[in-house]
Amino acid sequence: MTAPEAENVRVRPAPRRRSEWRTQAPVVAVVAVGGAIGASARYGLTLVWPTPEGGFPWATFLTNVVGCAVIGVFMVLVTDVWAAHRLVRPFFGTGVLGGFTTFSTYAVDIRRLVGAGRPGLGLAYLAATLVAALAAVWLASAAARRVLIRRQR
Repeated sequence: MTAPEAENVRVRPAPRRRSEWRTQAPVVAVVAVGGAIGASARYGLTLVWPTPEGGFPWATFLTNVVGCAVIGVFMVLVTDVWAAHRLVRPFFGTGVLGGFTTFSTYAVDIRRLVGAGRPGLGLAYLAATLVAALAAVWLASAAARRVLIRRQR
């Protein structure tokens, strides 16, 4: 390129990038809404099925196991079956299921059982929740993959 040709070259300015807040605000909003829905559902379950003093916390146990099973199916859906909108995962996975399942109540339940003089039951609850939750997510994702992927073929 000669000097006169170089003078005629126009350089376009870089496109304006959206501010970080403008791109993250919708994600934060859907996580908050989903979290409120999930936490409300969990709270409703504990009202319907309260844990007696010193008893096994079945509502929390089932909440965590069912939540893990649902996340297994959900992840197969959004990764293997269909392309989801960018806000679906934060809304449902992080928000709804994150609000529905609970590590903090699980930890408090263990402490309550130990404090009530039932350390064996507390240890059993700790181990049973861990094993059942991991098994639920694995089995649900394997079953969903088998059923949903087979239907696509």
